[in-house]
Amino acid sequence: MRLAVNLTPIPSLRLSNFYFWYFAVIGAFMPYWTLYLEHRGLDKATIGLLAFISVFTRIIAPSAWGWLADRRGRRMQLVRFATAAEVLAWASLWWLPSTLPYLVGMLFFYSFFQNAILAQFEAVTLFWLKHQRQRYGAIRLWGSAGFIASVLLLGVVFDHLSVAFLPAILAALSLVSFGVALACPEPPLAPQATRRPPSVWPILQRPTVYRFFAMQALLLLSHAPFYSFYSLYLGELGYSVSQTGVLWTVGVVAEIVMFMNSRHFLLRWSERQLFAVCLVVTGVRWILTGVGHDYFSLLLITQCAHAFSFALFQVLSMQLINREFLPEQQGRAQGLFSMVWGLGVAAGSWLCGRYWDTLGGNAVFVVAGMVSFLAVAVIPANAHTVKKP
Repeated sequence: MRLAVNLTPIPSLRLSNFYFWYFAVIGAFMPYWTLYLEHRGLDKATIGLLAFISVFTRIIAPSAWGWLADRRGRRMQLVRFATAAEVLAWASLWWLPSTLPYLVGMLFFYSFFQNAILAQFEAVTLFWLKHQRQRYGAIRLWGSAGFIASVLLLGVVFDHLSVAFLPAILAALSLVSFGVALACPEPPLAPQATRRPPSVWPILQRPTVYRFFAMQALLLLSHAPFYSFYSLYLGELGYSVSQTGVLWTVGVVAEIVMFMNSRHFLLRWSERQLFAVCLVVTGVRWILTGVGHDYFSLLLITQCAHAFSFALFQVLSMQLINREFLPEQQGRAQGLFSMVWGLGVAAGSWLCGRYWDTLGGNAVFVVAGMVSFLAVAVIPANAHTVKKP
């Protein structure tokens, strides 16, 4: 019976399909949500507050969802439930009064469930891949493809159609994502339900692990101006919505290329060296975004750095988490990864909203670059390489 389970084919197409539609939702939300709020007449400080709320739940939600996933053992069940909640959140903007208090409540509701999805689906994918984790990039890249498709298409759409239709589009994309989640099976080799999953605290006391999470927090703090204000920054500089969509797309194309080729980097350089490259390239990226904003061609080049700022860092992170934590701890480990993401971006979004008008967007991006350079000081000391088969 165990042999039959081990030979269960990996549902690569269904896993890839879910990544595609999940990130299509993100591709509609991330670049255009702030434009929607600006269309509603909200000022920068209020937009910064709402951006803070949308990532604040990533501080509190992932740990709760991760604990529940490790306890119940049925991660796809949680993913389906959370995806259905996304549909309800966006649809509600059409039949409930969209006042500021309601926007705060809706965004909290949406984000709380949305932040349950990716962390647990990453665990599902890694459980399916088991000893074939080198295939992670080839599956994960379809999420980037979904993001690109959504950003590009909506960039053209919103040049001709009001951004007021964004909630309806998000509800439709979330509904498709829910339908795809129904077709994704639970991984047979994942740990089953247990009332007392092993504590992650001893793992978190390892220098490699706590330094990794400190490094991640600083990197994500530096990403906050990009995730929360990049589209508004480009609008202030006079770039059109379609040009904004092109810049987002270039970044994700670079991300896809890295996901396809990340194994070559892992085979040639140590984990520590690659983390250092990611951080330094990210620092240069933000500084050039701040000082070279008048040159569209330079902005295109800086977006190519997303291959290192996000994609390679993501691959390295998944390798480290899967290696350092036990199978029975993966739900909480992925939840902690998402929580630190939320902590970094939430703090950065609040700071951006507070100081954007005072310092100016270009200065904010330069400061973000300095924060990324600072993260080099806490890179985990242990160096690992992937052994050639």
